[in-house]
Amino acid sequence: MSSMNKVYRAEKTLVKIKEMMSECRICPRKCGVDRLKGDRGACGCGNLPVVYTALSHGGEEPPLSEVSGSGTIFFSGCGMKCVYCQNHTFSQKLSGREVSPGELADIMLELEANGCQNINLVNPTFFISGIVESLILAFSRGMGLPIVYNTGGYDSIELIRSLEGIVDIYLPDMRYSSDDMAERYSGVTGYVKINREAVKEMFRQTGPLEVSNGAAIRGLIIRLLVLPNGVSGTERTLEFISRNIGKKACISLMSQYYPAYRAGLFSEVSRRITHHEYDSAVSCAEKLSLDEGWTQPYESCFDETLFGENFKSSD
Repeated sequence: MSSMNKVYRAEKTLVKIKEMMSECRICPRKCGVDRLKGDRGACGCGNLPVVYTALSHGGEEPPLSEVSGSGTIFFSGCGMKCVYCQNHTFSQKLSGREVSPGELADIMLELEANGCQNINLVNPTFFISGIVESLILAFSRGMGLPIVYNTGGYDSIELIRSLEGIVDIYLPDMRYSSDDMAERYSGVTGYVKINREAVKEMFRQTGPLEVSNGAAIRGLIIRLLVLPNGVSGTERTLEFISRNIGKKACISLMSQYYPAYRAGLFSEVSRRITHHEYDSAVSCAEKLSLDEGWTQPYESCFDETLFGENFKSSD
């Protein structure tokens, strides 16, 4: 899709999003405040985006960053309150810099000028109005990079539907297969149904991952972070993916969990996963013939300087 066609789609989407924000139902909490007037709801966010950092990120999944780096913009705040959050220094508080749509568009264009292969929006949901305004400006100025929607997966189906034609690559987590676990460790209710419906809609919009010259240009990548003591229920999530998306589903199966933030207060998640726990998830994927995507070397370490997933493809 050309930049001008994306401008047209984004302008139509912005109208829908502003209507959703007037009695806020941007996220599944649907707290109903008027975000357009500056009211702050359950998320604590205002109308303007808050950016923690923006950089060329070399540690995402291979087709997202291996060619020339992912143009990653980390937004402060998050819809999930994971007790083990690796990015808690900015995801659990609004510790970044508030930017106007014009400033955010400048950031995107600078990342493109520096050779990044995509614009990777990390935790964009609560600032989606300002982000779409920024995209309109950036597309109008000729930006042609694929747009990545990088999310914890607790997303309103209404919002995801509104983004069709704007987002090129969806990068959601499927963190849990149990609502009880999601509520205990991430503070969200009804996660499983909400997450699964959103992921199905993402796949409907973009289809399987498409790669050109080593770089992803369109599609869905599902991240599965294996948690200790079966907390993530990864095997059941893989079964869902197999039934509802199929063998073309592109999966990023991650072993990098470590007990960050408040994880030490919860015995079930207060340690790293074992080889056996990770190998069980890999074996399940193999049995289901879900072999599109990547495993992560068990010994790989999380590099905090990247502020994101330090992912390495396996041989």
